[in-house]
Amino acid sequence: MSQSVYGEIGGRDAVEAVVTDFYDRVLSDDQLIPYFEGMDMDELRAHQIQFISAVAGGPVEYSGADMREAHIHLDIDEADFEAVGTHLETALRTNGVGEDNIDAIMAEVVALKDPILDR
Repeated sequence: MSQSVYGEIGGRDAVEAVVTDFYDRVLSDDQLIPYFEGMDMDELRAHQIQFISAVAGGPVEYSGADMREAHIHLDIDEADFEAVGTHLETALRTNGVGEDNIDAIMAEVVALKDPILDR
């Protein structure tokens, strides 16, 4: 992905808005709330901002845990992965990210499905 996707979507401010919207949606979803109980949400938001910035080609290296390692203890299933993806896609769209850029970002997320689901 080119550096321009990060710039096209509005840089760090836009990524922060998307992440805030994303977590508002996820934390309002009864199906997903149990995954976040007891979690440090400030830390999760910071990692998500870093992750989205990195996959969008921003000037950021993702330095969080390996995806498998970070999620293995959660025992995430296919339906929950899909629900999170839907919330992310909706947050991107709601915050004015164009379809081509949504597709590019979501492709990066989908590429992580197997490690996140420990497959």
